[in-house]
Amino acid sequence: MRGMLKAMDSSLSPFFDPQGVVVIGISFNPAKLGYGIAQNLANCGYRGAIHFVNPKGGTLFDRPVYVDVSQVPGPADLAVLLVPAAVVPATLQACGEMSVRAAVIASGGFREVGPEGARLEAICLDIARRHGMRLMGPNCIGLIDTHLPLDTTFLPPPAPPAGDIAFLSHSGAICAAIVDWSRGQGFGFSRLVSLGNQADVTETDVLAPVAADAHTRVLALYLEGISDGRRFVDVAGQVTQHKPVLALKVGRTGSGQKAAASHTGALAGEEAAYEAAFRRAGVQRAQTAEEMFDWARALAWCPLPQGRHVAVLTNAGGPGVMAADALEAEGLLLASLAEDTKLTLCETLSEAASVSNPVDMLATATPQQYAGSLQILLADENVHAVLLILPPPPMFSAGAVARQVLPIIQTAEKPVVIALMGYSLIQEAQAHFRAVNIPIYPFPERAASALAALARRADYLAQEQREPAAPEGINEEKARRLLAAAKAGWLSQEVANGLLEAYGIPTPPAALARTAAEAKGIAQEIGFPAALKILSPQITHKSDVGGVALDLTGGAAVTNAFKAMVARARASYPEAAIEGVLVQRMIRGGQEVIAGITRDAQFGPLAMFGSGGVEVEGLQDVAFALAPLTDAAAQRLLHDTWAGRKLAGHRDIPPADQAGALDILIRLGQLAHDFPQLAEIEINPLLVLAEGVTAVDVRARLA
Repeated sequence: MRGMLKAMDSSLSPFFDPQGVVVIGISFNPAKLGYGIAQNLANCGYRGAIHFVNPKGGTLFDRPVYVDVSQVPGPADLAVLLVPAAVVPATLQACGEMSVRAAVIASGGFREVGPEGARLEAICLDIARRHGMRLMGPNCIGLIDTHLPLDTTFLPPPAPPAGDIAFLSHSGAICAAIVDWSRGQGFGFSRLVSLGNQADVTETDVLAPVAADAHTRVLALYLEGISDGRRFVDVAGQVTQHKPVLALKVGRTGSGQKAAASHTGALAGEEAAYEAAFRRAGVQRAQTAEEMFDWARALAWCPLPQGRHVAVLTNAGGPGVMAADALEAEGLLLASLAEDTKLTLCETLSEAASVSNPVDMLATATPQQYAGSLQILLADENVHAVLLILPPPPMFSAGAVARQVLPIIQTAEKPVVIALMGYSLIQEAQAHFRAVNIPIYPFPERAASALAALARRADYLAQEQREPAAPEGINEEKARRLLAAAKAGWLSQEVANGLLEAYGIPTPPAALARTAAEAKGIAQEIGFPAALKILSPQITHKSDVGGVALDLTGGAAVTNAFKAMVARARASYPEAAIEGVLVQRMIRGGQEVIAGITRDAQFGPLAMFGSGGVEVEGLQDVAFALAPLTDAAAQRLLHDTWAGRKLAGHRDIPPADQAGALDILIRLGQLAHDFPQLAEIEINPLLVLAEGVTAVDVRARLA
């Protein structure tokens, strides 16, 4: 990981390991933020050079205060600026002239306040680039390293306790709140980075340097957006191979891609893109800050499970049932205990105890029975993790139980998380568990959620991490010629089908008919039964205007259907340009699904798969993944949708060609990757037969 830091960007090292720090804009007034920065830096134990600058001069914390940056003797490779926004450019220029390599701009009054502030921010960035200086902020609170140690923030003391969770945040206020909250939760931080407006240094830039820190075991991110989606996925994907990354991405109610006209585009909002991006990168996305740090503690302190089967150990039936429900809701399973395990538990516990899972030792359970039962469960090969529930025992103290189980948990090779229920009666137990970094949660639901995060991490690391490979049998040159001759907007059916053909995606025999007689002749040539579909750039959903006719078994039926279809289309859309009617060989049987590609402004092409036909938007049985697709990503699309799961067969639904559907998804993803000018592609329906797959209807739009 240290090698990755150097390879990614050595210019960030002054932020995380400066030889000297100069604070420009310190204050002598304890009520001012400039005083807070000086105080934190002077008192944090930082062993490098510390310099203060204020036009008044004098001394502060037994250190000289220089009246100008030029007087600072050095070394000073990191500057912290807390001066009025209008003065920041000149201050940065002075820092550049004295070879400062990095600056934290804690000042506000930039892009966040409007166009004039944005202009000022751009000036600052230009000055920094001319001097080879990196900027963090503006409008941020800086950074903390509890192990170096270093504190460039104005957060009120005491500083956060040293720990193994790094926190990267777009919000300074969130940093302040989380640091104070964490003290009551019993965990600390390795590094804390407030990014502010990200005029220069972004969340993606700091991922690798923070992950390379030996004291950091988990990275937790508070994100309001991502500055460069594809780069984030690439960098985070490298980091998650070594250390877990969690994200709380806020702003879930974004409008998405309102202009998209296809089902795929309409359903692929901003949230679908973020979900797909996090999944590709191996980043676990939390719904709340509390959940994110619940997961972070488990991931930092627990070994990973070798499976998803959990044993629940409790002294009361109700909490055990709560745990069982929560585990199932999280995708975990109650372990089936081995018979030897049950027999040994029977010898350890009272006759009335339940030795099925959940194991209910009853309220009379002693600290020794807690410890003995925990050892027995951990020894069972069917058990991959244990959720231990500890409400205050009526006859013993929770602290006594904690003392008995601590040595077992600390030496266990399987994860054990604690649901420590109560308040005043569990304080001693809480102190014992926190002292040795054993994750505790107030209720079984939160403990189950933490175990699920461990299981997801184990599953991710067990996957073969492969880059997408281009499928065989692609004629990229043919596709390029077709698109070179096409105009922006919806492509003709001939071009759309040609693109599929170039990428090895089969379509049924078909031809365009402009008259009823042509339609009859084409149907007779390609064979019955036939299907007719109206073709017009202005008619996006054919079924809405009766623009589809199926199972036509004779020439007369084709002729009549053609005339009626064109008449309905002209009546519904008088201004529409009717290109004609597509005559296709009707394919019977199989399962109808939808497969598509849309393009997200941040993350690029997104592949969609789900239930097809006319009810796709109503059912919303769809899943998304970043394209091009890996084999695992394509399989996940099938796994996450009912449409994909029932390809294996369900009751009276015969199995269909899952491998063929996967192949089509990978080919579609490659097509979108190879041609960024393609804004949308949608196959609906894609017919998955017992053997083989056919794209019955395709639409594609050129940006």
